[in-house]
Amino acid sequence: MTRFLKGTDRPLAEAYRLALLDLDGVVYRGKNPVEHAAESIRAAEHAGMTIEYTTNNSSRFQHVVAEQLRGFGLDVEPWQVITSSVVAARMVAKAVPAGSTVLVVGAEHLREEVERAGLVVTDDPQSGPAAVIQGWFPQMTWQMMANAAFAVEAGATYFVTNRDLTIPRELGIAPGCGSMIRAVIAATGVEPVASAGKPEAYMYDEARELNASAGQSLVPKDESIAIGDRLDTDIEAGNRGGYDSLAVLTGVTNPHELMLAPAHLRPTYVAPDLRALGETMPQPVDHGEGRWTCGTEQAVFDVHAGRIDVSDASSVDALRAAICAAWQAADSGVDMDSVSLPAFEMTGIR
Repeated sequence: MTRFLKGTDRPLAEAYRLALLDLDGVVYRGKNPVEHAAESIRAAEHAGMTIEYTTNNSSRFQHVVAEQLRGFGLDVEPWQVITSSVVAARMVAKAVPAGSTVLVVGAEHLREEVERAGLVVTDDPQSGPAAVIQGWFPQMTWQMMANAAFAVEAGATYFVTNRDLTIPRELGIAPGCGSMIRAVIAATGVEPVASAGKPEAYMYDEARELNASAGQSLVPKDESIAIGDRLDTDIEAGNRGGYDSLAVLTGVTNPHELMLAPAHLRPTYVAPDLRALGETMPQPVDHGEGRWTCGTEQAVFDVHAGRIDVSDASSVDALRAAICAAWQAADSGVDMDSVSLPAFEMTGIR
C-alpha cells in the first residue's frame, strides 16, 4: 500500500520532541547559512523541541561544527553535533570486546573518538586488530588502504563511517569515502558489516541515545523527525529506521525528484525550508480518478493526456498534491517516464 505525505494540525516543533537535522544544504552551505534556518531553529527550541545535528562528515570535530553554528546565532553544544566518526566509534565499541585494538583509517577526529570509546588505535595490520574502521580524509594514501585490506584479510571485522561515493569540494565533485571503500572491497572481497553514516538508520538511533546520555529522556522514534535535503541519505535513513521525515528544498532535493521518488526514498513531509518547523502541514486528500488537493491547491493526473496538472506551480501545497498524485500513479503501474510533470520554480515555491 502506498504511503502518502502526511499532515499535522500542530506545528512540527510541537508535534515532535526531537529534530535530527542534517547540516549541509539544510542549515548551511559550506561557510554560509541557509536562509531562514537559524531563526527557525531558535523558534523551534523555544517551542520545546530539542535539536541534534547529524552529518556523514567524519573529519570535522564536533566543537568546530558547533562553533560555526554559533556563528549563525545558534546556541549549540558540541554533543549536539553527531558526526559519523562519533557514531562509528560507538558502533565498533559495541561490537568488539572493551580495550580491543582497532586499525583506524581516517582523520584525527575519528581516531580520537575510537580512543574515547575505550579502544586502542593502531596503524599496523600486524598488531592483530579486532576491527578496521575506515573513514574519509583528504590525506588518505595507498598504504593506508592497503593496511586496511591486510587487516580485513587477516580476519578483522570491517566497519566504515559512510558509503558516500562522492564529496563536494572547492573545485568540484571528488571521490568520497565510498570510493575509497570500494578499493578495499575489491582487494579483499569483503563488504563492511556496518556503516555509521546515512542512509543507514544507525546514526539516528545513536543520536537519540546520545541525547539521552546528555541528561534528557530517551525520545521515542514516533516523537523524533529526521530532516534533510537528500532523499538517498537523510530520508532513506529515516525510512529504514522507522522515523518520520521532512525533506526541504534548500539543498539537493528538487520537486521533480520528489515526484519520481521510489517508495524507500519518500519523505513524510515536504517543505521549502526550515520555517516548516513552526508551521502546520495540511493533509493531502485523494478525491479519486487522479485528483488530489492540499489546502486550497490541487493536482490532477490526466491519464489520457499523460500529464499531471497543478493549480499553482509556485505553491508548496500544489507540489504536495502533485507528489501524491505521482506516487499513486507510479504505484499503480504507470510508466512515469512517459508522464509530463509540472515544472515548479524552486526559488518561487512557498
